Amino acid sequence: MKDVCEVLEQLYKKVLLGATLENDNQDYVFYLNPAFSDQDGSPATFSECSHTPGAQGKHQPLSVNSATVSLAPVCLKSHSQMSSAREIKLLQLTVMKVMITRILAAETELRAKEKYREIIKILLKSSDIDSTLICLFQNPDKLLAHMAANCLALLLYFQLKEKITLSNSWIAFCQKNLSEYSESDEVVYCLWTLTVVIKEIFKDTCSQKTEILKQFLTPFDTIFEGFYNSLFSQHFENHQDPSKAVNSLIGFLELLELLTASRIHLELHHTCQRIFFLQPARVLDVITWPIQAFVKRKFIIFIKQCLLWKVGEDLCQGSIPPLLPPDRHLEADVLALAVAVLQAVDEGLLRMLSVHGKPSCFGGGELHPGCEQVPGPDHVILRAASLLIIKSLEIKFQNCALANEMQVDLQRFMSELLTFLKPHLQPSLPSHHPCEWLSRVFIEQDDDMLEAAKASVGIYLRLTRKCEATESWTHEKEIWNHHTHENGYNPHCIFLFFLKSVGFDSTVLLDFLISSETCFLEYFVRYLKLLQKDWDEFFTICKYLDVTESSNSINVCSWISSFARDRRSYQTGLGPLAALGSHGKAHAWVPWASDTSPEPPIRVVMSKETQATLQASDVSPPQSSQSLVDYDSSEDSEVDSTDVCVANGEQSSSYPEAVMMQDTVGISRDTTERSLELGSAPQVPRESNTPLCAGCGAAPDSIVSEVGSLYRTVRCFDELQDAVHRLQKKNLFPYNATALLKLLKQIEAIYNKTSGV
Repeated sequence: MKDVCEVLEQLYKKVLLGATLENDNQDYVFYLNPAFSDQDGSPATFSECSHTPGAQGKHQPLSVNSATVSLAPVCLKSHSQMSSAREIKLLQLTVMKVMITRILAAETELRAKEKYREIIKILLKSSDIDSTLICLFQNPDKLLAHMAANCLALLLYFQLKEKITLSNSWIAFCQKNLSEYSESDEVVYCLWTLTVVIKEIFKDTCSQKTEILKQFLTPFDTIFEGFYNSLFSQHFENHQDPSKAVNSLIGFLELLELLTASRIHLELHHTCQRIFFLQPARVLDVITWPIQAFVKRKFIIFIKQCLLWKVGEDLCQGSIPPLLPPDRHLEADVLALAVAVLQAVDEGLLRMLSVHGKPSCFGGGELHPGCEQVPGPDHVILRAASLLIIKSLEIKFQNCALANEMQVDLQRFMSELLTFLKPHLQPSLPSHHPCEWLSRVFIEQDDDMLEAAKASVGIYLRLTRKCEATESWTHEKEIWNHHTHENGYNPHCIFLFFLKSVGFDSTVLLDFLISSETCFLEYFVRYLKLLQKDWDEFFTICKYLDVTESSNSINVCSWISSFARDRRSYQTGLGPLAALGSHGKAHAWVPWASDTSPEPPIRVVMSKETQATLQASDVSPPQSSQSLVDYDSSEDSEVDSTDVCVANGEQSSSYPEAVMMQDTVGISRDTTERSLELGSAPQVPRESNTPLCAGCGAAPDSIVSEVGSLYRTVRCFDELQDAVHRLQKKNLFPYNATALLKLLKQIEAIYNKTSGV
């Protein structure tokens, strides 16, 4: 056995480096056959293999004393440690795996690749290697079983690539183990092998990957559904060995994800690819099982990715288009999934969903003795559950024609969602505006946050269009506006809270626009189009949020109706909104206010922190915070050093009540292509001197306007417009942003018109 190990070591080193093999193919096949290590004899050299048919006189024996290759990146064990059948098997499997990897690698030299291909083909023909590897699945040695499954998967993929018919032993093995769920290791290895093969097909850059996948799935198309039903009908608490059930669940989930991804990204339609869409309730049940939190996370994230059409995105980058042309059958399947999610919520899914447990940490969830565990919810599940509901509503409403039905569903499910989130957000939602839930839940996951924001805009637009077509819309609009705030889906509030969460920083928006990792461009364009039509509502909301913020975070659920009592006085301009600033077309009262509010109007306009900041500004004006990203560091910059440049990230602080924007700040731009000049930065209309609060002195006229949400939003848009314009002018922007710049320009024009600039 000692000399056999040396021969395999030398073969491993050569194949690892992609070197051309000089000896006869039959010699290498003899030593690579896993059945060889089970023999009692221990051939020492290749010469003993020369007696096999067709091998005599065709080679010189390979010397076991030939120089080793020092570049091999692995440290092989000593001969004394490797003199066993187990070690030889592991080395054989490793050599086969590396050899197939070299065949598939583009950088392998052609002559060496052909030699490796011939050896593997002879190995497949001369022995029933599939059966031999399948037998190793039952081996109690987990490492050996895992290596056998890995090697078998690559051999199967090699056969598919070379158009070699798959062996009957392999097909029979899969059909036996997938016909019905059982707690055996063979099921796990069967699922894992199937998963690896499909992953390899996805990674392939050839144009025939659809045909390859079709050839692979055809023998198993009818048996997956039976296994799906059998697996998810199990009672987890009754399992004798829960770890085996978890392994089977995770293994099948990975396979299910790949099957679903192939449905979305490849032109292939098998029944097994639709299993989840045909029976989504079974998977939805898993997230309520008494099972480990990480299993629930994987399942709920999978459901979320299916709704977003993002399953398998990481496998498809650079090889195939992210999405095929619209598929009405797939759209119908996703609609069925959305309806199933909402039905599960209606039946109490959120009430049964546990979001408590050990926090997920790098290296595991176990804490060292003496370390205190910080209590808190599982934010991964919170985010995924929230996005499931908001996205399912959007998908359902896209296929719903009745406005009343949509309104009822929206209020019911959003109320259910806010009730679910309320105990898990600290401080709780009652002390905040209901629409703030989105930015608070998704603050650590910007891609999901923007998906949820985009869905909320889509819901609002869809429902508004349907309602506007009814005769009673004029009378119902006030109630509709009230519900959008009360149930947390007003798009203007959501956008303002999003801007607040990023400190009204235009460079952050620029990052989102440039990045392809989020849907910000689609969301931003959709919102800007809405903002053009809904400017008066946006103006009113900005003013009201400023009043509320300056009153030291009073109860927001009460301030939704806090102005209703004095509605008539607001209509004549006597309320706090009039003190903050007049607007020709804006509502003088807040449209979502209730008629029954017993609370008096809020008189506080500015917080103590803001007053202190403003007093300090007489001595030293506050400076803009440092930009996170420098977009204007190129040597050929056309901007003077005396200008305050948008691309260098002039931004306001993340604390809106503590920052005063200066009137004299200039924004650099190309005067031949931009209508605004350096001296005409957007300004919010000034008001007469108004007391800040009882007992307080008067503040400068421009103070309230400049710290307000409206001013900061418009200023952020202006800075973003300037940065995008300059980058596009230098051909540095990744796509044509002309339409986006036009929208930003139109918002700027609306602002200037309404503010009298």
